[in-house]
Amino acid sequence: MSKLEKEASAGSGVLPAPDPQRWMALGVLTAMQFMLMMDVTVVNIALPHIQDNLHFSVEGLAWVVNGYVLTAGGFLLLGGRLADMYGRRLGFVAGVLVFGAASAVCGAAANSSMMVSGRFVQGLGEALAGPAALGLIPVLFRDPKERTKALGIWGGMAALGSAVGSVVGGSLTDLVSWRWIFFINIPVALFALVMVPRVIPESRMSRDGKRIDVIGAIAATGGLVAVVYGLLKAADAPWGSGRVLAPLLGGLVLLAFTAVWESRVPDPMIPLRFFTNRTRVTSNGVSVLSLAAFYTYAFLLTLYLQEVLGYSPLKTGLSYIPFTLAIGVGMGVSTALMPRIGVKATLAIAFLGSAGGLALAAGGLATHASFVGGIMPGLLVYGFFNAVGYPALTNGALHQVTGQDAGLGSGVQTAMQQVGASLGLATLVPLALRYVKHHVAHGTTAPVAETHGYALALRVAAVVLVAAAVLAVLLLEKVDAKPRDAAAEATAGSDGPGSTDGSDGPRSSGTPASPATA
Repeated sequence: MSKLEKEASAGSGVLPAPDPQRWMALGVLTAMQFMLMMDVTVVNIALPHIQDNLHFSVEGLAWVVNGYVLTAGGFLLLGGRLADMYGRRLGFVAGVLVFGAASAVCGAAANSSMMVSGRFVQGLGEALAGPAALGLIPVLFRDPKERTKALGIWGGMAALGSAVGSVVGGSLTDLVSWRWIFFINIPVALFALVMVPRVIPESRMSRDGKRIDVIGAIAATGGLVAVVYGLLKAADAPWGSGRVLAPLLGGLVLLAFTAVWESRVPDPMIPLRFFTNRTRVTSNGVSVLSLAAFYTYAFLLTLYLQEVLGYSPLKTGLSYIPFTLAIGVGMGVSTALMPRIGVKATLAIAFLGSAGGLALAAGGLATHASFVGGIMPGLLVYGFFNAVGYPALTNGALHQVTGQDAGLGSGVQTAMQQVGASLGLATLVPLALRYVKHHVAHGTTAPVAETHGYALALRVAAVVLVAAAVLAVLLLEKVDAKPRDAAAEATAGSDGPGSTDGSDGPRSSGTPASPATA
């Protein structure tokens, strides 16, 4: 437990002084998160070159992406809980080590098996490092305004990393080698390993003799892995087939068993009280819809630029520069806007604007579209509004999360993002590809069929985002954004070592919080 947390739990009546190195620590954490998110998209543009060099089959090539998503999505809850119990700094360092080593293996891969194995281990590294890093932010930033800003920066940088991945992937693949999309991770990981002990204090929940809930951990992790696997298989198999239904139903059964088990054990890995907060649950739910739309757009636009317009990997990557710039502007707007109007209004604006951006993008697709008139408007509008929403989703997902559950809260949010990505790849992308296959079989030329099929999927994704906006308006709580008297609350008591409930300090376990982040 950090010195800061010990002082908070002592009930001294005075909010502990802020960590003087908190902003430098945030820089280290966001740099690593930027790399983790970039790694999700950086690989896509390089896939044809990886296939040629390592002799992948078409089906096997999908596991370069799916192996990472499956492991990361399945183990995030466990990674978050382990960080809470054994130390978030320790969990972050362990994840960085695993991710950096796996990146070296992927970059040096001599065959397809070595590549896929490395990607599975990379996913495990994210499952350890991501929740631990995000769980440290409520501990480092106790002032509500600072926490809102820090979480906004975190969420914005994550979105920016996803966008920059396409630019970096295309540039490195064409100008150097696809292997460098993995090797560039190594210096970032080394930087994080050097800086973490210098600027980040250790932080963990008080275990008081508690042990890890092994059965709950196995059931929750197995359930998530099975659900994500089933969604990924739905991308290339019918929804009614055994290859899809067996893992999906098996995963849902395991998750249902987890809920029953966790309600009965004295020391649950996933306390069910975590899911009693409506704002938190809603934010995680709409995260699934948001990420499904995001990955659908990124995946289909990359296919469209290369297959219909004939762009090279480098030109495809450079085409995402307006998208990246729009995300940067949206980050700044969100960080300034969210403390003033709250999470609910910010998400409603972001989702409706993003839906408009996808509709604009769909309308701009044509077999001979110009970049400036056809492609760029959608990139700018969708990129801006998507970035406005991402920090708000992070704030909502950590609404009133205590210090004891900080890692779990971040693990749940990141797991929902991975499920959303898988859902988009399993539903909206196949919708487009099946449209293309059907119309090509009936005589339509491939470029025309692809253009219309991709536009159809983007319009459906826009409808999904409108639904997300409606859910946000109807279900998110309206919370007063005025900071409360920290000293008064500190004297009321504390809910445990490291308690950070999303408010401006420790609170009594029976007092509802009203943080500035919602």
